Amino acid sequence: MQSPKSEESMRKIALAILLLSVHAWAENPNPADYKVSIHVSSSGIGTTGRQDLNVIIDGKKYELLCDRSTGMVLALGDYKAKLVTDEHKTAYDSVQVYEFLFADKKTRRYEVIGQTE
Repeated sequence: MQSPKSEESMRKIALAILLLSVHAWAENPNPADYKVSIHVSSSGIGTTGRQDLNVIIDGKKYELLCDRSTGMVLALGDYKAKLVTDEHKTAYDSVQVYEFLFADKKTRRYEVIGQTE
């Protein structure tokens, strides 16, 4: 029979393994989920030090802002992404966030902060 301390230790170990498994799964995005093609036509550092992108998605022009401050510009070109937030509370307001998938399997989220015709 195990002591209560031993059982508690086993529970903590099991929880740690579970959390590490979930973290590892979250770190390995499935490329098949990133079906949106985004062309980055300009990249700069905004006044807040965050990445500010001008992109084309399905032939429409948008301005995106990174939700994490990187302090670096993103290389111009084509990227795969997925739409992770798409809220339309009224017929005229929306909130959209795209998650880019990079070649090294890292991801980064960008919020739509502007659109032009």
